[in-house]
Amino acid sequence: MSEDVESTGTTRVRFRGISPRAYEHPADRAAMAALRAVPGVASVLKAVAGMWNERAERLFTLASTIRVGQKQYPKLNRLRVDCAETLDLDTVPDLYVARHPVANAYAIGIDKPFIVLTTGIVEALDNESLRVVVGHEVGHILSGHSVLRTLLMRLLRLQANVQWMALGALGLRAVIAALMEWYRKAELTGDRAGLLCSQDPAAALRAHVYLAGGTSMDDIDIPEFMAQAKEYEEVDDIRDSILKLMTVETMSHPFSVVRAAQLQRWAASEEYRAILAGDYLRREDDQPTSTMMDDVRAAGQSYKESWSSSTDPLAKVLSDVGEAVSGAAGRVFNRFGGRGDTQDGADGGQ
Repeated sequence: MSEDVESTGTTRVRFRGISPRAYEHPADRAAMAALRAVPGVASVLKAVAGMWNERAERLFTLASTIRVGQKQYPKLNRLRVDCAETLDLDTVPDLYVARHPVANAYAIGIDKPFIVLTTGIVEALDNESLRVVVGHEVGHILSGHSVLRTLLMRLLRLQANVQWMALGALGLRAVIAALMEWYRKAELTGDRAGLLCSQDPAAALRAHVYLAGGTSMDDIDIPEFMAQAKEYEEVDDIRDSILKLMTVETMSHPFSVVRAAQLQRWAASEEYRAILAGDYLRREDDQPTSTMMDDVRAAGQSYKESWSSSTDPLAKVLSDVGEAVSGAAGRVFNRFGGRGDTQDGADGGQ
């Protein structure tokens, strides 16, 4: 860990060798585990990966957008380099600005991922909020998310061409649905990476306020904005809970107000403060020993904690069902798995 002092006097921590698992949202890990469990998903993704030429995608971007560098969008170029250095990437990813009125940013590519920002987001956000956005995408690259996002984009294109094949379309829909669920959760990890790059929760909040519909912070009351997330999370009618599930099913991103609340809670957490202090998992120590069940257990603990504090009626039902299933699974595992620590197993592997 080291510190970077800019010309403005701002001091930011740099995270040498940080592993993405140090800040990954547990729901991201759970969705990835669920994605790996979808029958045939590995075969589908492997096949789709070979159907498109990544070089063609890069050439298209090169020919139709502005490549950021020292002579083009120099301020964005500084953000690009700063964020890559903050998260200690081996290679600084290319960054392009595309003409589009909708505020958007994404990282794509498998062999050599790159980032694209639209003019809609570049023109709308201040420099520090743009740092959050660029850091978000750099975090996706460090986590390897850009690979799956690229495949998701390709699958969505493919889906439009196989609708007439009933069985094929159904199988493809299952894979796409699993990918979309994972991508929504991966956005929460990207938000955390963006905050680590900026180390400015207020700048991150401004970005989410804009994405939710804010045009000027002078017109926004932050406590009232955060109260919206609380109201959404604490619905007291199970019909609203079901509507929430149906609404997000086809979305690639979580709702902006909800994302803002989740990130601000993490910014106030001991986990975030520990990372800033240099207490985090490093890539050299992050051995690939984690199994799918390890990820599910870690995510299960996170979900259990959020459900326990939620007033959402559907969350309460899921929590009760989860406790029953976890306890039953633990007893069965201990009975037939040859383990003697029955009490630990009954706790669901926490």
